[in-house]
Amino acid sequence: MEQYRFEAEGPAGRIEAHAYDPGKRRGIALIAHPHPLFGGTMDNKVAQTLAKSFLELDYLSVRFNFRGVGASSGAYDEGIGETEDALALLEFLKRREGNLPLALAGFSFGGFVQAKVANRIEAEKIALIAPAVGKYDVPEVKQDLLLIHGEEDEVIPLSDLFEWARPQGHAVTVLPGASHFFHGRLAQLKKIVVDSFKD
Repeated sequence: MEQYRFEAEGPAGRIEAHAYDPGKRRGIALIAHPHPLFGGTMDNKVAQTLAKSFLELDYLSVRFNFRGVGASSGAYDEGIGETEDALALLEFLKRREGNLPLALAGFSFGGFVQAKVANRIEAEKIALIAPAVGKYDVPEVKQDLLLIHGEEDEVIPLSDLFEWARPQGHAVTVLPGASHFFHGRLAQLKKIVVDSFKD
């Protein structure tokens, strides 16, 4: 495994990204971080946990800073520009790495963005962790997906996630006693993601 930072060109300019590269790749996983106006970056612990989960599954595992975060150009755009950035980065990675299967993962605001991305592309695997339903108009996701939420989430109430998931028939994995940021539960979160997506 190697890891490295790189940059790609997006609609607003530079996109700063980080990759975990397993060497032998079975796909490309793109991970989106929580809200940029509340301290969310690609170095968020849950985003890093998701990246390490997909690395263990032999995906080229890429997390990136939304526009206006870190070295990424532009300014916060309420999920609209952020979705375009994610799509641009996926196109860049496909051109560079070949037409490998795609996986999407997002935490909180990043889950909202990845739900929008999932409506634009076909993904082999999708994981939304405490997606920001109730805070944003998170679209339905017609593809299969893994939904994980903390029972004691103080930012996105579990009841809001059930309201979003119920009409779509999506199952929800609930971590009893876990908070929004899964403090003390990251190893368990990683195990659920890896076990859910192992062939």
